[in-house]
Amino acid sequence: MASETSANVYDSHVRARMIDFFTLEGVPWPRRLWDVGSLLALQELLEASSWARHRVLSPAAVDWQRHQLLKVIGPDIGLGDRELRAELTSLLGQPLLHPSPAHRRLREVLEHARGGYLGRWATAGAQPEGGRPRPERLARVVAAHLLDLGYDASYLGAWIGQLARRQASVEEVLQGAVTLDAAGPSEFVVLAALTSVPEQEQAERHENWLSGREVVNWLSGNNHSTSGIRVGGGFLYRVSARDPFSAASQVRELVERMVARSSFVRGNRGGIRPASWMWVGGHPDPIPFAVRARGAGVLSLLKEGRLYQVDAELTLIDDALELAAPVSRGAVGPAVAGAWAAIESLLCHPDDPPEGERSGKAAAADRLAAIIACSWPRAELTALARRHQPRTPDALAEKIAARTTSRAKASAVAETLTAGAALVLVDRFLRDADVAAVHRMRRVLAEPKKELAAAVSVLRIAMRRLYRSRNIVLHGGSTQGPVLKAALRVAAPLVGAGLDRITHAGFVERLAPLDLAARAEVGLKLVGGETGLSVVDLLEPRP
Repeated sequence: MASETSANVYDSHVRARMIDFFTLEGVPWPRRLWDVGSLLALQELLEASSWARHRVLSPAAVDWQRHQLLKVIGPDIGLGDRELRAELTSLLGQPLLHPSPAHRRLREVLEHARGGYLGRWATAGAQPEGGRPRPERLARVVAAHLLDLGYDASYLGAWIGQLARRQASVEEVLQGAVTLDAAGPSEFVVLAALTSVPEQEQAERHENWLSGREVVNWLSGNNHSTSGIRVGGGFLYRVSARDPFSAASQVRELVERMVARSSFVRGNRGGIRPASWMWVGGHPDPIPFAVRARGAGVLSLLKEGRLYQVDAELTLIDDALELAAPVSRGAVGPAVAGAWAAIESLLCHPDDPPEGERSGKAAAADRLAAIIACSWPRAELTALARRHQPRTPDALAEKIAARTTSRAKASAVAETLTAGAALVLVDRFLRDADVAAVHRMRRVLAEPKKELAAAVSVLRIAMRRLYRSRNIVLHGGSTQGPVLKAALRVAAPLVGAGLDRITHAGFVERLAPLDLAARAEVGLKLVGGETGLSVVDLLEPRP
């Protein structure tokens, strides 16, 4: 049985949440990372100003982004407490046209902020109990910063997993993060083998080309197994990256560009086909070529038995699901464009105001954020209902067993937590993460309006970031840059969650997406008030 008051609860909370944030497959969307770090957000603002100059983004969109950043940097300890913060606040309080003196100054200030950013958080995390940041906040900041630097989630997951196995303290975790921050990129040699090489004479003229025999020799010389290797050749690249997985990711993108080009070759018979694995010099194991899923799940398709029902009369929701399909595994450009096309098709209306804070298509981002925020407590409480497993059934276990719907089970957990009782969380692999979820839900149940408003703010920023990314892809013709990849990394599971709720409402209630958004927006205003609206029922029809 897990104790929520154990001496190391702070340490275990931070470690558990960082494991959540670095585990890209198998972690449900409510426990994923919902935002990028402050430094990348500031870099994003600089880039957005440049795109506004080229009329890819509107000045209103950039101003909204700037105003939101003013709120974000307030509680960010890593951005200093005197001169640095004052300069940032001053610059974000004025338009940042590109080029302009303010734009150039912000670029310089950003470089000053980078140097000691994690060090400042490490200092705060080492304070005595009561003076430290909330563990949830600390874990999110450190995880986002390391991912934004370019470290691969698999590499970071192995790092924090090792620390968790020996129950490292927060101070050890933070010092390790500072070391990773200071390490800088290294040079890696990456082999990408091809099983199909059309127009091979062109490949052979490339300086990085290896023949099939040379591929096998390289693998043998680097202590990799050659059993079953049947390739037509490959490319050996030298890249600068933070870790082997990140290096492989860079090379994967290069090969995917080759594959895309080969699709335009006349008489193409499958084009260039990469092998199933890539190999990095000095790394002991091959790395899969296939891209890991980004976590955009629409579980209602299974729960409502609709996975194979594609021959009925199609709706906007069916079209949206098809548009958004690339978001989970597709290339960055199609994934961003398709995800936003789905959102816009469902949650925009001709009567949306053309100007103002919620002008144009941005209203769709805000509506989706409201739907996702209203889904969050129910999803977490339902998961906790499954995790409550006392050896001898207690009153809560009996309630959960007796109730037949996920809503009723979630309500039982909410009632227990509101009464101050503890859950019995025995799964040793998920226990610390579940305890962290209990802490989050206690805060939501105690102050639902405040906590949900904070969640909506973060989700709105993520969805509007996706919208800006879509404009950069479609109107700027660019699929490059760390901000675009980070935007998709954050948005994909959230888009899946929003589409899941929209799909459920459409199948079960025949409720239009805009009506569901209206229900969510009203629920956020009324929750915990005179109507008795519970956090479990925010998206439910009123009885």
